[in-house]
Amino acid sequence: MDHLLAAMKILGDDTIQRTQLKHRIDLVEAFGIQDGMSVIEVGCGQGDTTVALADRVGESGRVLAIDIAPPDYGAPITLGEATSSIAASPLGSRVEFQLKTDLLDLRDDRFDVAVLSHCSWYFRDPDQLLLILKKLRCMATRICIAEWDVNYTQLSQRSHFTAAAILALYSEFVENDGNIQHLFDSQQLRHLLEEAGWNVAETTTVAASYLQDGAWEADYARSVQQAFSKVPPRIRSLVGSFYSLLEKEEITSLDSIVILAE
Repeated sequence: MDHLLAAMKILGDDTIQRTQLKHRIDLVEAFGIQDGMSVIEVGCGQGDTTVALADRVGESGRVLAIDIAPPDYGAPITLGEATSSIAASPLGSRVEFQLKTDLLDLRDDRFDVAVLSHCSWYFRDPDQLLLILKKLRCMATRICIAEWDVNYTQLSQRSHFTAAAILALYSEFVENDGNIQHLFDSQQLRHLLEEAGWNVAETTTVAASYLQDGAWEADYARSVQQAFSKVPPRIRSLVGSFYSLLEKEEITSLDSIVILAE
């Protein structure tokens, strides 16, 4: 892990990034990525999964990592700063980053695997995600999707789910560019994959309760509570119920659902 952390731009202590990277390594293992593979990663963000993919494909493999966000997006480290650090590292020769890039505008190059790692909730609606899945059907032999599993199994994960639900409603009623625009559960993702022409081969769960994301989302949900004062009364009532379920302590993250299709 240390050589991957060395490739990333980190401010201060690396404890958070080390924890996040462990999960990405577990996801790449679940994806079944092999040495020498070519991978296209949609929604690469700051490259948390990208470095794990680049490490796994080896010197003979390649990763095309794209994101629709511009280089100056993100804080305290921007996407441009994060991806430039990876590109300048020993892993850089295996990775090509294309930021401010819409997959639908790319030509139909061929890849062994397409990866969407914790990015489906960024899409505004099912139709938008369906177009991406159809495009990837023409570009890749296999697709791997990882997303938070809303079917939580621990009571301490409930706050992550309710925070995500609050933020999805926030995106519906208040214009914003937050990282939760639409919640897709595993069944919805499977149906969309099948509609796009993919055959779902396997669904598995990867443990993620130890991650910090649940607490982060709960904090963000609390910060936008006042914005719901102007939404329709029934939505305001629903959101109020969700807020009453938000815990302040002992919040753990949802696990990740991994879907593999061919």
